[in-house]
Amino acid sequence: MWLVVGAGGQLGRSLTKALTDAGIGNTAVTRSECDITSRSSVDAVLERVRPTIVVNTAAWTAVDAAEDHPDEAALINETGARTLAAACRASDSRLVHISTDYVFDGSADSPIPEDATCSPRTIYGRTKRAGEIAVLEELGDMCCVIRTAWLYSEYGSNFAKTMMRRALAGAPVSVVDDQIGQPTSTHDLARHVIDLMTSGAPHGIYHGTNSGQASWYEFAQSIYTLAGADMSLVSATNSSNYPTRATRPRYSVLSHAHTLTYGIEEMRQWRDALAASIDAVRDAVRSDQG
Repeated sequence: MWLVVGAGGQLGRSLTKALTDAGIGNTAVTRSECDITSRSSVDAVLERVRPTIVVNTAAWTAVDAAEDHPDEAALINETGARTLAAACRASDSRLVHISTDYVFDGSADSPIPEDATCSPRTIYGRTKRAGEIAVLEELGDMCCVIRTAWLYSEYGSNFAKTMMRRALAGAPVSVVDDQIGQPTSTHDLARHVIDLMTSGAPHGIYHGTNSGQASWYEFAQSIYTLAGADMSLVSATNSSNYPTRATRPRYSVLSHAHTLTYGIEEMRQWRDALAASIDAVRDAVRSDQG
């Protein structure tokens, strides 16, 4: 039995669907049903569900807001992660903890290996790195940390849906071209998590992103193209024109070397994943618009 924590988010929803589609027994809980900052709340859920594998998709992900609310971000990303991990240790459950590219400083110029030095530059990144350390300390060989980035799906709010909304409206967009990463489908990541945990791969840190790389500008161009919108509506700019409270990584392409070492296939190229997801993203945007 799998337990998906933070199931109201886009990755949690995608993972619940993937597990169900694969015929794997699972229970999904939202924050209101399982508060990872409360040991009694977590213990009650683990006692009821008795999972063999727990996936923690719960997190404070408001990157800019974290700069002004560091204690609140740390409560979820660090304290909550440790609380959940300690409860998993007590109940003999394995834990998959989802982390982020923000644990790196963004100064790399080639794909970042799993064992690269972490030097986060934001409160969000620091609290997520602290969460990684916490679960590894608590669980050792009973946990996997999976770092991901640039997530999108038909669920919730994300860049792909924002660009699709603009594309369907025939609206122009100006998008930064000096930040490089890996657009990643939450559905692909969900299947990757399942593959990883059912393959017998050992504990440790893995990177879970679609293959290849792109700038936000290239990502937007692809969405407009797949939406059948006028490509000339998408223009490039640089990040200095869009100052943010928290510094965004300039380069956060993640290497998948650890995954490949254990014979697990990389997630497919990001353009292929986007093409496979685009109808669902378009339908969700239209549904949101009524």
